[in-house]
Amino acid sequence: MELRNDTLTGGFAEPVFQAQSVFKAMMDAMARPGSIQTLSPDAAPPAPMGAAAGAIALTLCDHDTPVWLSPALNKSAVPGWLSFHTGATVTTEKAEARFAFVDSGMALSTFGLFAPGTQEYPDRSTTVVIEIAALDGGKALALMGPGIKTVTEIAPVGLPETFIRLWNENRVLFPRGVDIVLAAGSSFLCLPRTTKITATEM
Repeated sequence: MELRNDTLTGGFAEPVFQAQSVFKAMMDAMARPGSIQTLSPDAAPPAPMGAAAGAIALTLCDHDTPVWLSPALNKSAVPGWLSFHTGATVTTEKAEARFAFVDSGMALSTFGLFAPGTQEYPDRSTTVVIEIAALDGGKALALMGPGIKTVTEIAPVGLPETFIRLWNENRVLFPRGVDIVLAAGSSFLCLPRTTKITATEM
């Protein structure tokens, strides 16, 4: 298989230091749902994957983490890039994936096909990274739950109208269920399965 130049480039220049930085940002974002983290990881994945999603992939994916990619990502140079830089294998089965990456604009029908974990091992679930147009400037959503003192508001641009319904279907599985990362450019925020999301009037 011929490796394209965009497959070989775009990884971390200082892998250990930069992966540690991204991992800390991920932990902070999971502990404080809705808080926007902005990275400067120098990750440049092939289009259409964004910088934050690429940095998360470089940090969390390895040869033991099957990855599911949305059709647009799967048809790009991203599978080869992931394989070269992380050793991760791409699976076509959502239920096998530890991480899933969804390109901006892809329609979402359900989170139920991804691995929800088990009652005994809820951590054996899929973390779904969804790229959107922007993390603010859209319709306001109110977040409540662990890690949030009272209420936190986010206003992402590019989520489907059905997102809250899909999220509620995911939440009823607790302690099972998927965790979500919303990414836009070099920034991201996390929505752990414990978070309650409701629409709020602007």
